[in-house]
Amino acid sequence: MTQTIAAIATPPGEGGIAVIRISGKEAIAIADSIFSGPVTTYKSHTCHFGKILDGDEVVDEALIIVMRAPRSYTGEDTVELQCHGGSLISKRVLEVVLKAGAKAAGPGAFTHQAFMNGKLDLAQAEAVQTFIGAKNDLSLKAARQQLSGKLSSYILNLQNELLDIAAILEAWVDFPEEGLEFATKDEVIDSLQSTLAKMDHLEATFHEGKKIQEGITLCLAGSPNAGKSSLMNALLGQERAIVTPIPGTTRDTLEAEMRLGGLHFHLLDTAGIRHTEEIVEQEGIRRSKIAMQNADLILLMVDVTQPVTDLLEACPPEKTLVIWNKIDLPHTLPAISFPHQAHISAKLGTGLEELKKTIETLVWEGHIAPNDEIVLTQARHKESLTDAAKALSTLIDGLKTDISPEFLAADMRNCLKHLGAIIGMDITEDILSAIFSKFCVGK
Repeated sequence: MTQTIAAIATPPGEGGIAVIRISGKEAIAIADSIFSGPVTTYKSHTCHFGKILDGDEVVDEALIIVMRAPRSYTGEDTVELQCHGGSLISKRVLEVVLKAGAKAAGPGAFTHQAFMNGKLDLAQAEAVQTFIGAKNDLSLKAARQQLSGKLSSYILNLQNELLDIAAILEAWVDFPEEGLEFATKDEVIDSLQSTLAKMDHLEATFHEGKKIQEGITLCLAGSPNAGKSSLMNALLGQERAIVTPIPGTTRDTLEAEMRLGGLHFHLLDTAGIRHTEEIVEQEGIRRSKIAMQNADLILLMVDVTQPVTDLLEACPPEKTLVIWNKIDLPHTLPAISFPHQAHISAKLGTGLEELKKTIETLVWEGHIAPNDEIVLTQARHKESLTDAAKALSTLIDGLKTDISPEFLAADMRNCLKHLGAIIGMDITEDILSAIFSKFCVGK
């Protein structure tokens, strides 16, 4: 029997209300023992006003909402107390609830119970936190799709495509003397290759999904006084970095967050790179080079009025956008081999909108997912899908080389196991059910 758990369900701090959630077999009885009204008589999904009591002491006035099993988020009896907001009073109400017999809930405990009670599958449960923590519209949309079950349905469809063939393979192993033939080998291979193509397509969406979920790191790099800090301020629309005519003003790495084209960006302004004997500036330059190595995209600022430095040689062209700055001043642009270039005046704001569009294009590399496409955003899902695809590829190769059915069946089980891991289901029983429901093998 699971324990009855309780926790504050609203963020810490001051606010209009705070919500204390109680869930489990004893939730209604515990609430009844601390509330001034007859909670045990309340109908499901009704709201009532009363007082939170600690013995004879009135702790707070509150609304109480009763949700009886299975019509609740966790699938268990659940009670929510809406008391006055504020860290002190919400903690005091929770203490009363715990004193009455509930156990303090750990991180994700309510969603874990929802998963255990079949209210959510594992992929949906993971989407809850992603949904709450979404930092941009695309991340929110991807989480909403996963929470609604679209990813789970896609995985289940893949499994269903494989189950018939899994049953055939198991029949070949268990009943070799029967000479069972439900499909030709070529038909089986064609079917498996079709499913594998769908798996590969879904796996490929992780490239975009990771950007949606984790955000993109942009590193502003260049020589001192090239205009890095000015560009940072222009992109953010605020004076985040100090800008002076003195070279080497930025000594450390400055970080800021911004949104662009529906994505979340981590913007880094780094110390200007040059030869110097100054110890503090040397450390800043060392950090600049590390930031450049770790960035998803380097925004290399170049002053058009100055000679091109050898810094270009230190930047990988495939992830570097060369930004020619100060184009409002007299200049002559040298020819360079970098494929991605932009022209701006950070001081005047010239070319900034075109620069933003260029950054967005380079980040997506022309592969923006359609609005209705399912996108993988979780590394765990990607890893499980990769393992499933490897097992299926091995199975297809085995069919082509006529290896023993025992090995083929093992590869299929492995594939289905990895697919099932995405949504948290044990596939073994499904394989057995498919065998006995679709084939008359017990004659």
